[in-house]
Amino acid sequence: MAANGLRQLPPPRPPSPLLATLSAMEPPIGMIAGLGRLPELIVEGVHRAGRAVGCVGLRGTHDPALARHCEQYAVAGIAQLGRQIRLLRRWGVREMIMAGRVEKTRIYQPWLVIRNLPDLRAIRLWYRRLRHDRRTDFLLRAVAEEFARGGITMIDTTRYIPEHVADEGLMTRTAPSPARRADIDFALPIVARLGELDIGQAIAVRDCETIAVEAIEGTDAMIERAGGLCRVGGWVLVKAAKPQQDLSLDAPVVGVETIERMAASGGACLALEAGRVIMVDKPGVIAAAERHRIAILGVRLPPPA
Repeated sequence: MAANGLRQLPPPRPPSPLLATLSAMEPPIGMIAGLGRLPELIVEGVHRAGRAVGCVGLRGTHDPALARHCEQYAVAGIAQLGRQIRLLRRWGVREMIMAGRVEKTRIYQPWLVIRNLPDLRAIRLWYRRLRHDRRTDFLLRAVAEEFARGGITMIDTTRYIPEHVADEGLMTRTAPSPARRADIDFALPIVARLGELDIGQAIAVRDCETIAVEAIEGTDAMIERAGGLCRVGGWVLVKAAKPQQDLSLDAPVVGVETIERMAASGGACLALEAGRVIMVDKPGVIAAAERHRIAILGVRLPPPA
């Protein structure tokens, strides 16, 4: 611990000679990192591609251990856009990825401004564009445009982790029953419409009845709510990207925790939009599903009416 009581971050690891040589030829990939294992998987993928990583961890909502895996690392507040852009530019970043969980409910915490200490750039963005529209897509698009003004382009979250994206078809040995397949068919147009309205990315269904819809609380909280509302279990969770969704801004994600929560709440089947939902540690997700006899199926959304 430092004298001020704050935990000291470990220094960034030195790059391997090969990575250092390759990194000298191309600029590093930037990352704004929240919680969860996704940032670590992306760092591994970037390194496999021979690129260095310059990472900004979001204060209060990131894993400090990530610093050991990045060539450049610093911490900034969620609302310190100016600092985030300055750091990435200092490291020579031209392309960046947003990865990891940031709970949108932080917007509604008491003393929002004091807790997040926004800088001038964030304050201007908030009052010019976000005061009257805080929908996720609008907010993230505005942030992406602000980074672009700083010379940094956001890229697809899946670019360096294609092996962790949902495949089409059955991904587990456990298969959904005919009744659960009917639930999936029932839910797909609904989840697509929810996405069009920028409400959420997931829905829980049983016997062609909507049990729970994801909104600002996130998928994990929705799963627990679905379990409380459907005590007999056997329900289906369908998760998909919004039809208009830019995967550089808000790619939908599931992980081992998703499966564990479903098992504890009576979920029987997980249907994911193929090619557009990230499975964080895909082999681990599938293994957990097999352990709990939960089917995982990659599906396609119906075309817009």
